[in-house]
Amino acid sequence: MPRRSKGLRSKGRGKFRKEPRMRGKFSVVQATQELPVGGKVAVIIEPTVTGGQPHHRYHGRVGVVREKRGRAYVVEIKDGGKVKMLVVGREHLRMVA
Repeated sequence: MPRRSKGLRSKGRGKFRKEPRMRGKFSVVQATQELPVGGKVAVIIEPTVTGGQPHHRYHGRVGVVREKRGRAYVVEIKDGGKVKMLVVGREHLRMVA
């Protein structure tokens, strides 16, 4: 019997999919954005950039930026009743109003 893949991108076919007109494109503005510490952000994975990606389990989660670490940000999210810290590249974060 074949073995199931257990990689970081497994079971992410729908989450990592882009609309046909947007395939291969990546916003430079999104790559160079600066986020304020304490601001609310949503974790939206950008599939064209593999560096700094969190696990796809956290795709769509909303959290608070706690600190900047290099080019990435430390985001605090709640997973059930537990608080977790994710180190996420800025390409995979979007500001929430």
